[in-house]
Amino acid sequence: MKISSKGRYALRFMCDLALNGKNGLVSLKAVSERQNIGIKYLELIASMLLKAGFIESVRGPMGGYRLAMQPEECTAAMILELTEGNLAPSPCLEKAKNNCVLKNKCATLKLWEKLNDAVYGVLNTTTLADLTEEKKSTPDYVLL
Repeated sequence: MKISSKGRYALRFMCDLALNGKNGLVSLKAVSERQNIGIKYLELIASMLLKAGFIESVRGPMGGYRLAMQPEECTAAMILELTEGNLAPSPCLEKAKNNCVLKNKCATLKLWEKLNDAVYGVLNTTTLADLTEEKKSTPDYVLL
């Protein structure tokens, strides 16, 4: 599994909002500059997150974006599933039910299941609050 730039940037954008949006709205321009993400690409990501209900926006000269939920409620899995789709390491695990004709005799299925469980275990228990905790004391952070 390889996370695309869209997934990485969406996580960085959400972390930036968690850190900088507590007292109001955050402009895309400010996020773009802080995170070194192109404004056009950030607009695409913001649109995706907005449609999914992860962020809220206010239009106008004093407008911007903010999280639609608390940082403790938003997991890395939620964001990455939105941007990447299913994160399963093997096609046989992409659906709720494994319909592979070889599943009963597959020597590697247990490996893929363990890897899937480990990945989702980390992503489902890592929140925006977790990701931003140590960055709160660093004024010029960049979330890579």
